[in-house]
Amino acid sequence: MPRNRRPQDREEKRAEIVVAARRLFVEEGYDAASMARIARDAGVVSNTLYWYFQDKDAVLIAVLDVVLADSMAAYNEMLDASLTDRLVWLVEELEQLGRLVSTVHSRAGESAAVQEWHEQFHALAEGLFRAELIELGVPVDGVDPLVTMGVFVVEGLLTHPAEQAGRRAVIETLLNSARSLAATAG
Repeated sequence: MPRNRRPQDREEKRAEIVVAARRLFVEEGYDAASMARIARDAGVVSNTLYWYFQDKDAVLIAVLDVVLADSMAAYNEMLDASLTDRLVWLVEELEQLGRLVSTVHSRAGESAAVQEWHEQFHALAEGLFRAELIELGVPVDGVDPLVTMGVFVVEGLLTHPAEQAGRRAVIETLLNSARSLAATAG
Protein backbone atom coordinates (compact mmCIF):
# COMPACT_ATOMS: atom_id res chain seq x y z
CA MET A 1 0.00 0.00 0.00
CA PRO A 2 1.51 3.39 -0.94
CA ARG A 3 2.17 5.97 1.71
CA ASN A 4 -0.16 8.93 1.54
CA ARG A 5 1.83 11.12 3.89
CA ARG A 6 5.49 11.93 4.03
CA PRO A 7 7.28 11.11 7.25
CA GLN A 8 7.27 14.16 9.48
CA ASP A 9 10.38 15.48 11.14
CA ARG A 10 10.29 15.32 14.95
CA GLU A 11 10.95 19.06 15.34
CA GLU A 12 8.29 19.89 12.77
CA LYS A 13 5.67 17.85 14.65
CA ARG A 14 6.78 19.36 17.96
CA ALA A 15 6.39 22.83 16.45
CA GLU A 16 2.85 21.98 15.30
CA ILE A 17 1.96 20.90 18.82
CA VAL A 18 3.38 24.14 20.22
CA VAL A 19 1.37 26.19 17.69
CA ALA A 20 -1.84 24.42 18.71
CA ALA A 21 -1.06 24.81 22.42
CA ARG A 22 -0.17 28.48 22.00
CA ARG A 23 -3.47 29.22 20.34
CA LEU A 24 -5.40 27.35 23.02
CA PHE A 25 -3.47 28.85 25.94
CA VAL A 26 -3.87 32.41 24.60
CA GLU A 27 -7.50 32.11 23.49
CA GLU A 28 -8.96 29.82 26.14
CA GLY A 29 -6.41 29.66 28.93
CA TYR A 30 -4.09 27.01 30.32
CA ASP A 31 -6.70 25.29 32.47
CA ALA A 32 -9.20 24.99 29.62
CA ALA A 33 -6.63 23.38 27.32
CA SER A 34 -6.32 19.73 28.26
CA MET A 35 -3.53 17.60 26.84
CA ALA A 36 -6.19 15.70 24.86
CA ARG A 37 -7.47 18.98 23.38
CA ILE A 38 -3.95 20.13 22.50
CA ALA A 39 -3.31 16.79 20.82
CA ARG A 40 -6.58 16.92 18.89
CA ASP A 41 -5.92 20.50 17.70
CA ALA A 42 -2.38 19.49 16.67
CA GLY A 43 -3.75 16.51 14.74
CA VAL A 44 -2.15 13.81 16.85
CA VAL A 45 -3.37 11.24 19.35
CA SER A 46 -3.06 12.15 23.03
CA ASN A 47 -0.25 9.71 23.78
CA THR A 48 1.88 11.30 21.06
CA LEU A 49 2.19 14.49 23.13
CA TYR A 50 4.13 12.58 25.75
CA TRP A 51 6.74 11.60 23.16
CA TYR A 52 7.52 15.29 22.84
CA PHE A 53 6.70 16.73 26.27
CA GLN A 54 6.95 15.36 29.79
CA ASP A 55 3.78 17.12 30.93
CA LYS A 56 1.53 20.10 30.31
CA ASP A 57 3.98 22.48 32.00
CA ALA A 58 6.65 21.38 29.52
CA VAL A 59 4.21 22.29 26.72
CA LEU A 60 3.63 25.66 28.42
CA ILE A 61 7.36 26.32 28.62
CA ALA A 62 7.78 25.46 24.92
CA VAL A 63 4.98 27.90 24.11
CA LEU A 64 6.57 30.57 26.30
CA ASP A 65 9.93 30.07 24.59
CA VAL A 66 8.34 30.59 21.16
CA VAL A 67 6.39 33.65 22.34
CA LEU A 68 9.55 35.11 23.88
CA ALA A 69 11.55 34.49 20.70
CA ASP A 70 8.83 36.16 18.61
CA SER A 71 8.68 39.12 21.01
CA MET A 72 12.47 39.52 21.10
CA ALA A 73 12.57 39.57 17.29
CA ALA A 74 9.87 42.26 17.24
CA TYR A 75 11.65 44.21 20.00
CA ASN A 76 14.93 44.09 18.08
CA GLU A 77 13.18 45.69 15.12
CA MET A 78 12.20 48.60 17.41
CA LEU A 79 15.67 49.44 18.70
CA ASP A 80 15.60 52.79 16.90
CA ALA A 81 12.40 53.78 18.75
CA SER A 82 12.58 55.70 22.01
CA LEU A 83 12.84 53.77 25.26
CA THR A 84 9.39 55.06 26.18
CA ASP A 85 7.95 53.64 22.95
CA ARG A 86 9.65 50.31 23.55
CA LEU A 87 8.34 50.06 27.12
CA VAL A 88 4.82 51.00 26.01
CA TRP A 89 5.13 48.32 23.33
CA LEU A 90 6.25 45.81 25.97
CA VAL A 91 3.22 46.50 28.14
CA GLU A 92 0.91 46.19 25.12
CA GLU A 93 2.61 42.96 24.07
CA LEU A 94 2.19 41.49 27.55
CA GLU A 95 -1.45 42.66 27.67
CA GLN A 96 -2.19 40.71 24.48
CA LEU A 97 -0.73 37.65 26.18
CA GLY A 98 -2.66 38.26 29.39
CA ARG A 99 -3.76 34.65 29.82
CA LEU A 100 -0.19 33.43 29.42
CA VAL A 101 1.14 36.04 31.86
CA SER A 102 -1.48 35.03 34.44
CA THR A 103 -0.73 31.37 33.84
CA VAL A 104 2.99 31.85 34.40
CA HIS A 105 2.37 33.65 37.67
CA SER A 106 -0.09 31.05 38.92
CA ARG A 107 1.87 27.99 37.70
CA ALA A 108 5.20 29.31 39.06
CA GLY A 109 3.99 28.50 42.58
CA GLU A 110 3.17 24.92 41.58
CA SER A 111 5.85 24.03 39.05
CA ALA A 112 9.58 24.33 39.57
CA ALA A 113 10.09 24.34 35.78
CA VAL A 114 7.68 27.24 35.26
CA GLN A 115 9.22 29.07 38.23
CA GLU A 116 12.66 28.68 36.67
CA TRP A 117 11.37 29.97 33.30
CA HIS A 118 9.75 32.94 35.06
CA GLU A 119 12.98 33.78 36.88
CA GLN A 120 14.97 33.56 33.64
CA PHE A 121 12.43 35.80 31.89
CA HIS A 122 12.74 38.38 34.66
CA ALA A 123 16.54 38.18 34.52
CA LEU A 124 16.44 38.81 30.77
CA ALA A 125 13.93 41.67 30.95
CA GLU A 126 15.63 43.28 33.92
CA GLY A 127 19.02 42.89 32.26
CA LEU A 128 17.78 44.68 29.14
CA PHE A 129 16.33 47.51 31.23
CA ARG A 130 19.51 47.67 33.35
CA ALA A 131 21.60 48.09 30.18
CA GLU A 132 19.30 50.89 28.99
CA LEU A 133 19.63 52.70 32.32
CA ILE A 134 23.41 52.39 32.29
CA GLU A 135 23.45 53.75 28.73
CA LEU A 136 21.37 56.72 29.94
CA GLY A 137 24.12 57.39 32.48
CA VAL A 138 22.24 56.40 35.64
CA PRO A 139 24.78 56.00 38.46
CA VAL A 140 25.46 52.42 39.53
CA ASP A 141 23.77 52.83 42.90
CA GLY A 142 20.58 54.05 41.21
CA VAL A 143 20.26 51.30 38.59
CA ASP A 144 18.87 48.44 40.71
CA PRO A 145 16.16 50.53 42.41
CA LEU A 146 15.05 51.85 39.01
CA VAL A 147 15.00 48.34 37.57
CA THR A 148 12.77 47.26 40.47
CA MET A 149 10.54 50.28 39.89
CA GLY A 150 10.39 49.40 36.19
CA VAL A 151 9.19 45.88 37.03
CA PHE A 152 6.56 47.34 39.37
CA VAL A 153 5.44 49.82 36.71
CA VAL A 154 5.07 47.17 34.00
CA GLU A 155 3.30 44.71 36.30
CA GLY A 156 1.14 47.50 37.71
CA LEU A 157 0.07 48.59 34.24
CA LEU A 158 -0.81 44.99 33.43
CA THR A 159 -2.97 44.53 36.52
CA HIS A 160 -4.45 48.05 36.41
CA PRO A 161 -4.92 48.81 32.72
CA ALA A 162 -4.75 52.41 31.60
CA GLU A 163 -5.39 54.20 28.35
CA GLN A 164 -2.31 54.48 26.16
CA ALA A 165 -1.78 58.14 27.10
CA GLY A 166 -1.90 57.29 30.81
CA ARG A 167 0.38 54.31 30.30
CA ARG A 168 2.84 56.48 28.39
CA ALA A 169 2.75 59.14 31.14
CA VAL A 170 3.55 56.58 33.84
CA ILE A 171 6.44 55.15 31.84
CA GLU A 172 7.74 58.59 30.95
CA THR A 173 7.67 59.59 34.64
CA LEU A 174 9.79 56.55 35.48
CA LEU A 175 12.24 57.40 32.71
CA ASN A 176 12.35 61.06 33.77
CA SER A 177 13.50 59.85 37.19
CA ALA A 178 16.23 57.88 35.47
CA ARG A 179 17.25 60.88 33.34
CA SER A 180 17.28 63.08 36.43
CA LEU A 181 19.59 60.67 38.24
CA ALA A 182 21.81 60.52 35.18
CA ALA A 183 21.96 64.32 34.94
CA THR A 184 22.94 64.76 38.58
CA ALA A 185 25.68 62.14 38.18
CA GLY A 186 27.08 63.68 35.03
